[in-house]
Amino acid sequence: MPFGEVVCGSPGSGKSTYCYGKHQLFTALNRPISIVNLDPANDNIPYPCAIDISSLITLEDVMNEHGLGPNGGMLYCMEYLEANYDWLEDRLKELGNDAYILFDLPGQVELSTNHESVKNIVHKLAKSGFRLAAVHLCDAHYVTDAAKYVSVLMLALRAMLHLELPHVNVLSKIDLIQQYGDLDFNLEFYTEVQDLSYLENALSASSPRYKDLNMAICSLVEDFGLVGFETLAVEDKESMLHLSRVIDKATGCVFVPPPEAKQPPGTVEAKGVPATARPNVHALFTSAAGPMQGPRSDVRDVQERWVDAKEEWDAWEKAQWRKEGQMVQEAARKSKIRERGAREKT
Repeated sequence: MPFGEVVCGSPGSGKSTYCYGKHQLFTALNRPISIVNLDPANDNIPYPCAIDISSLITLEDVMNEHGLGPNGGMLYCMEYLEANYDWLEDRLKELGNDAYILFDLPGQVELSTNHESVKNIVHKLAKSGFRLAAVHLCDAHYVTDAAKYVSVLMLALRAMLHLELPHVNVLSKIDLIQQYGDLDFNLEFYTEVQDLSYLENALSASSPRYKDLNMAICSLVEDFGLVGFETLAVEDKESMLHLSRVIDKATGCVFVPPPEAKQPPGTVEAKGVPATARPNVHALFTSAAGPMQGPRSDVRDVQERWVDAKEEWDAWEKAQWRKEGQMVQEAARKSKIRERGAREKT
């Protein structure tokens, strides 16, 4: 059964960077992954692309042929892809049933909030057997401004209601949030979407004319009770691992190594037990469905790492990287000495 993610979000939220980071992470973990670029305007793809919509249609061609602007041309491209869904379906079949696929969507937010083509494509993928989750990236700097934060809440809620998928909202670039000023509340307030009435003073100060409207929007978000956020620093391994576990839990994905997979280092080989049965011995699915664990599983740890003590953590990580580099160099030096000794003996 193929699993995957529909990666959406506004322009500049880090969708392509996230897809590239996910490809690097899964490659290091020996997990198969393929990325599908569904942005016909993306001509600078940083990741290895398994399927590229530009081989079917490009935004530039649509704008030149039909005289459309960028937004209208993008909607036309998505409608064209929906009408030619068999093109996408045939290429997805070539990736196999065990593929884990990322669908990198364009940045136009209307595609994931009110336009029907992406929604229809997602439903066709689900009918063909895909287990998908929507990963909605939002730039973390929006939480430093109350009005922008409320707009992000509305955008996230609209995408959740429109796409009708297991949904994971993500505050991306959390490692850069300190550059945009101090937070009015702890990070947990923004990720858990707690009592939004605390935003009333900040909203009234920035736009007193729309005070009642702002509070009505806050009440609407609270009434649905659906929106919450994970955090992401794409260059931080622990952050990427935590988000991957959250998404796997949302889709029900449990990765089982293939029969030819090697035993993980530091573990004891189970005699007579095939490689595919090893994870089941430890109740892998129960572990995956259980509570989140790890250094970045608690938002208070995230705040300490990126807000309260960022400089101290950066210095500690640099020291660890330096120590790791020295260990690698020492191991390489000892290996050369052993090889030289072996050649001398012969």
